[in-house]
Amino acid sequence: MEAPPLNTGTHEQIDFLRASIGSVLIGQEDVIDQVLVTLLCRGHVLLEGVPGLGKTLLVRALATCFSGHFRRIQFTPDLMPADMTGHAIYDMKEGRFHVRRGPVFTNLLLADEINRSPAKTQAALLEVMQEQQVTIEGKPHALSPPFMVLATQNPIEQEGTYPLPEAELDRFLMKVFIDYPAFEDETRLVRQVTGGSLSMAAISERLSEALTPADILALQQAAEQVTLDDEVLGYAVRLVQATRNASSILKGAGPRASIGLVSAAKAWALMNRRDFVLPDDIKQVALPVLRHRILLAPESEIDGFTPDRVLQQLVQTVDAPRT
Repeated sequence: MEAPPLNTGTHEQIDFLRASIGSVLIGQEDVIDQVLVTLLCRGHVLLEGVPGLGKTLLVRALATCFSGHFRRIQFTPDLMPADMTGHAIYDMKEGRFHVRRGPVFTNLLLADEINRSPAKTQAALLEVMQEQQVTIEGKPHALSPPFMVLATQNPIEQEGTYPLPEAELDRFLMKVFIDYPAFEDETRLVRQVTGGSLSMAAISERLSEALTPADILALQQAAEQVTLDDEVLGYAVRLVQATRNASSILKGAGPRASIGLVSAAKAWALMNRRDFVLPDDIKQVALPVLRHRILLAPESEIDGFTPDRVLQQLVQTVDAPRT
């Protein structure tokens, strides 16, 4: 299918998503933009922040703007893979198995506190996230596009949690941090919540028209057709390869990071009303795309370095195209 041309309708739909989510998640414009970039790239996002900052609210707000299906899974230590993917049930009367599909058969999937479940349950999402299908009793069952996993986790509380394996972390296009809001934003938030004007019911009433799955697919196709110069492409690949040669990094990012970096830069350019990618677009999305794909060297951790700090220094060492 040929991608639709860039037009004002595309930008209006992106502005609609930005404004609608921003009216609920106050003071988190960067977080909203990064989640929308992930959506336009057909990717998945890992949201990290302490409780009470609106991670779940962000996902519910996005679901309100979107007329597709939305499901939420609360990850717990006793959650089994079949609880997510579904299972086959034998019908005694008909003498055959019926497949009961799990909550992963949706468009937007909220995996709440994903690090609360053990590795076996977490691994059940690998096929869903990569192939957008589920295998039940040896038979693949495809999901209907668009499909996006939005997972949340608390970075502070470690008791009763299971760190995500590297293979699953790599399936997330972006790892997004949600920080505390500024004073003015928090004041506005408290005023609206306590005044009853900020709730999902109130937001749903204000939204006259939600986007359809076809609209989302059209936006994704528009992001894919954004022009990418060979020089900018080479810059993105050099940046990823630099993570493999830095002494401060024990394990660098793989080719999936290069693909994600270019895809995210295209989506960021589209969101800024351009049909071509600039080197600054690569820099803009570098941290959320790469921060969960590198492993710091022990000496870097001892010195108090974070992945973001190491990546910021690395970006400054790789020359960007000037034309």
